[in-house]
Amino acid sequence: MRYFVSFLSAYLFTSSAFALGVKMDEPKTIKSDVIEYDIKTEEMKASGNTEMTNSSGQRVKLNSLTMSKDHDSVAAENIELWLGSHVYIRAEEITREGNETIAKHAEFTACDGCDDYGNAWEIFSYKIIHDSEEKMLYFHNASFWIYNDTFPILWLPYYEMPDPSVKYKTGFLNPSFNSTNEMGLQINVPFYINFSETHDMTTTVSYLTKENPLFQLEHRLNLTHSEFRTNGSFTHNTEGENRWHLYNNDKIELGENARASIYVARTSDKTYLQKYGFYDNQPYLDSGAKVELFGQTSYAVADAHIFQELRQAAGNQHSISGNILPNIRGTYQTDPFFKETYLSISGDILGVSGHNSDSQRVIGETRIISPWTLWGGNRFTASVATRYDIYNFNKTPVYDDNQIVESYSGIKSRFLPNGYLEWGLPLYSVKNDWTYIIEPRARLTIMEHSSKDAVFSVNNDSAGRFLSDTTLFSDNRFAGLDVWENGNFIDYGARWAAFNDNNNIEIFLGQTYDFNTESADKDFNENGFRNGFSDYVGRVAYSRKYFQISSRFRFDREDASLSHIENSLYVGKDGYYLTVGHIWDTQPIDVFSADDQNTHEISAGVGLKLTRRIFARESVIYNAYEHIVHGHGGGIFYEHPCYHFSLEYYRDNTIKSDYVGNTTYSFKFGMSIDGKHY
Repeated sequence: MRYFVSFLSAYLFTSSAFALGVKMDEPKTIKSDVIEYDIKTEEMKASGNTEMTNSSGQRVKLNSLTMSKDHDSVAAENIELWLGSHVYIRAEEITREGNETIAKHAEFTACDGCDDYGNAWEIFSYKIIHDSEEKMLYFHNASFWIYNDTFPILWLPYYEMPDPSVKYKTGFLNPSFNSTNEMGLQINVPFYINFSETHDMTTTVSYLTKENPLFQLEHRLNLTHSEFRTNGSFTHNTEGENRWHLYNNDKIELGENARASIYVARTSDKTYLQKYGFYDNQPYLDSGAKVELFGQTSYAVADAHIFQELRQAAGNQHSISGNILPNIRGTYQTDPFFKETYLSISGDILGVSGHNSDSQRVIGETRIISPWTLWGGNRFTASVATRYDIYNFNKTPVYDDNQIVESYSGIKSRFLPNGYLEWGLPLYSVKNDWTYIIEPRARLTIMEHSSKDAVFSVNNDSAGRFLSDTTLFSDNRFAGLDVWENGNFIDYGARWAAFNDNNNIEIFLGQTYDFNTESADKDFNENGFRNGFSDYVGRVAYSRKYFQISSRFRFDREDASLSHIENSLYVGKDGYYLTVGHIWDTQPIDVFSADDQNTHEISAGVGLKLTRRIFARESVIYNAYEHIVHGHGGGIFYEHPCYHFSLEYYRDNTIKSDYVGNTTYSFKFGMSIDGKHY
């Protein structure tokens, strides 16, 4: 009986699983009307109703079965297989000879029982051959039907595919389709090349009705401690130009405490990515390399960056000033040597080159940080730091009202001692199921007052200095290290929060007072400093399971007029959602720019669940300051357990050089087997 069961198990592993190449588990139950076993020939026969079920739920039904001693010859009639939750095979006759299993008058579907209306799709074939050595399925005289053989959609005299046990197989993939008003219909034909389980490549040839063909390549390689990713495209357009792009991202583990990265992002011109659909609203491309070293209390990184500007008009207020070659920085933090007091040592080396000028800087800083929790929950943090900068400038431009007034070459240095004392008192109470927290907070920062030198402030780092709720209570409220606070100031504010299992509320309001009022009035007007006091900054947020709303703002302390506000809203549940984003700012982008760069932008998105499986989505970005719709897009999405498809569009109204607003339509289709998309 044990030998008989092993025979039946072998059957499940061979003939029953032929159609999908799925290895089935050991049988759990075997039922048959009549079972015969020939002791001399060691041949097994089963006749009548026979059913086998394994522990994972896979099952087989058949009427008759004959199997040889070595399982080389197997024959079965009227067989039905359920190889997964929804994968079903039926055949009138199955025979196995050597490596080939042949099913005649066969039906195959991976959508059995997925839909109340019947199987979403089925394949009927006069003959299906499964080669277990090549792991291929060959369909002869195959027809594709939908919904219980109600609607035929495709007939093929011959069709072949790898069985699902094959994870990777070289061959053509399903084509995709795009349509744009500038380049017409685009048909993408991808070809997949498999080198190994960890190394593959996809090449795609795109035919365009209004342009020359486009060639794309995507290469992937995974090694034990590294991964390499490269993709790019090339075309020789109808105007005789070679246009292309190349993206590369490699990550290499150099041991437990080191990692290297290489990244490349380049394109032939500013508009290629946008015209051919590779643009992701990036203002510039960044290429370079990075090496990281890290330990429990230390971290160091060396990187280099070469930028490519993509914006059409790059004034001083937002242009990239040059390439960074190199940038080396590191920090080391000691263990506490007294209570929770510790020492932090950091260094920074930076080289910037570009626009016929270059500069190098070396920065070293030592900081002692001592946090204390005293009576009544009062929390104090004291910090003292010394910093020394050395710069080597070569033809560095110096600006005045966005105009270059001179250039400077030479060595400059500065000593920047500073320290701060921060206090906070978090108070909380619990009432019913709510927890309430209120925390007043203040930080006094003391810095040496030194004469302001413009050559430091515009050369390497961003000159952005707008006060916000995120820069309050920072060591340096400016972006970067070159622009530095000048003098003493105090930040203060309060945070109130309340939360329970379903709700979360937060309110914060703060302000800065600069003791050097003359400097504040002259140099910080963009933040609303008057007599040393800044504008108020803050945020308000509320969230629960299906609802989130937040606002970050800055308003005038005298008349409460707004100068900056950012709002976001999300409401959504079960396929329905609404998102709204809003930003309004009356300030210029850069304090060294005299141009008026007011911002007023609104973005919105909506999703609707039209039926149980049909969804509609739409999004838009609107520039209310210039009364221009930057772009809008949406589509219809159908999600079935066995397949999914979408019809989408996007309208881009950008006008840049040879690129003038483009509308793109795309159609995508995919199959699903047991919940997995293909």
